[in-house]
Amino acid sequence: MAEVETKVSSLFINGEWQDSDSGKTEAVVNPANLETIIEVAYGGKQETERAIEAAKAAFVEWSEMSPRKRSRILYKAHQLIYDHLDRLAEILTMEQGKPFKEARGEVKSAANFLLWYAEEANRIYGEWMPSSQTQKRILVVPQPVGVVGAITPWNFPSSMITRKIGPALAAGCTVVLKPAPETPLSAIELVKLFEQAGLPKGVLNLVTGDAEEIGQALLQNKDVRLITFTGSTEVGKYLMRESAQHVKKLSLELGGHAPVIVFEDADLDVAAKLTLASKYRNAGQTCICANRVYVHESVQEKFSQKLLEHIQSLKVGEGLDPNTDIGPLINEQAVSKVESHLNDAVKQGAEVVYGGAKWEGELNGYFFSPTIVKNVTKAMAVMNEETFGPLLPLQTFQDEAEVIAEANDTDYGLAAYIFSENLDRSLRVMEKLEYGIVGVNDVFPATAEAPFGGVKQSGVGKEGGHHGIHEFVEQKYVSIGMHS
Repeated sequence: MAEVETKVSSLFINGEWQDSDSGKTEAVVNPANLETIIEVAYGGKQETERAIEAAKAAFVEWSEMSPRKRSRILYKAHQLIYDHLDRLAEILTMEQGKPFKEARGEVKSAANFLLWYAEEANRIYGEWMPSSQTQKRILVVPQPVGVVGAITPWNFPSSMITRKIGPALAAGCTVVLKPAPETPLSAIELVKLFEQAGLPKGVLNLVTGDAEEIGQALLQNKDVRLITFTGSTEVGKYLMRESAQHVKKLSLELGGHAPVIVFEDADLDVAAKLTLASKYRNAGQTCICANRVYVHESVQEKFSQKLLEHIQSLKVGEGLDPNTDIGPLINEQAVSKVESHLNDAVKQGAEVVYGGAKWEGELNGYFFSPTIVKNVTKAMAVMNEETFGPLLPLQTFQDEAEVIAEANDTDYGLAAYIFSENLDRSLRVMEKLEYGIVGVNDVFPATAEAPFGGVKQSGVGKEGGHHGIHEFVEQKYVSIGMHS
């Protein structure tokens, strides 16, 4: 087990680890057993303002550094993450709850974002454009945005950090990072590795503590030129409203309500395994996991049976147990939301075919048993709201046009999934689904080299791929007049 102290100076400002000005701390709790892991500094407005000042001062030198030099630091940070892989995964599991094997995969993903953007740092190309006037030359010069406020979620406390700060640093921006209050330890460990990698003082700053105060300080300070955020649509809308004061750039990855469509020509065994893998990864606490499953009525019974065959092998428990498949939810509110969606569905006629209650194991954490319900309808909350827990609803459909309309009938548009062995159908349905990400016989689309992001109320901007770095770059147009 990873060893941690009882208290840690968790503010990293201008290259120095610090306590909060008030000396106040906040407990980080293991959601599997409700035990306090450690106390971290509880910072706020003053500490955030100092971090912004440090980032602004560091921006001049960092932005003028050659991309090759910046990429070397990212390469080194990538390697350091792999050197400390198991320790980082243990800490992640302790503070967030996900099984160690999933945590290990997430830490690898975090490292891979740094590798990708270490390479992309050298590929931010400008343009020399043909002019319509012979006495002019036209250039487009990419330049870093400036100071970035990065606000990251608790469900992926390592990979969501590097997915944001990797491209920001590669582009030449400096960063003030605010991790989720529930999971600051992964952020602390990653910042320590960047420090070891030789990142200059002030380029990356970390503030833990009062989420509202830190967020307000980032929003109200005109020197913060971009806010990048992953979280709920409700908070995303708030950030958009508050950012209007200084017309900040925004990159928002918000809520989802992913449909899974299982056609009659699907490989049902593959569809069942992957649907369960998507739904119960991180106990259902992912923005792109299967939220509502539409199954063609002709294969409903077969598909349901295959789900039941596979779900019975899933083990609920503490994440550091190597046999665990499903860990705890993050807090009591998360458990209550699953219960609320389940009770609403049953009250309106849904039938529980597996699970259906809190997990009664030897631990006293925030556990809920993996659950499947059928005979759900559009009127039920589970078919309209993101559950963010291990509850899988099944609804049947009759034809393609009907299910596409049902899948698109939502304000969300992050991810959707199709299971079909018919290529024509897969392409046709993919084109009609109003989602930023579509998986065809694939439920794990996130990867460093591809753009990740939604449409409608699921966000603006992209993370990942060469597209992701352009969120942190301004395109400066230069027009040169020639007079001889």
